[in-house]
Amino acid sequence: MEHGTKDVKSSTFCLTDEDHTLANAVRFTLNQDPRVDFCGYSIPHPSDAQVNIRVQTTGAHAGEVLKDALQSLTAMCQHVRSTFDGAVEEYQLENPPVESMETEECLPKKR
Repeated sequence: MEHGTKDVKSSTFCLTDEDHTLANAVRFTLNQDPRVDFCGYSIPHPSDAQVNIRVQTTGAHAGEVLKDALQSLTAMCQHVRSTFDGAVEEYQLENPPVESMETEECLPKKR
């Protein structure tokens, strides 16, 4: 949901069912964009799962800038996921699973 005036270069977007995790990542991504003059977020109340993200641009439409930032963040997450999955697969190929050991031999005998 978008809140704001008729000025397309500054808007506040309300994201429901979200918290600091997504909001901080979106804020960081938005601040990397040279079209962004200001970006920040607030959580109106700790018990509400709602985040308000404020975006002010140099002239570009704030909604488009937010959309671009979210697409960029999605691409970053996909890259991290594929890199992680590749590393796990490589590790598993280089380190085959060890067969289970009999633990009874290692334990002291009961008297």
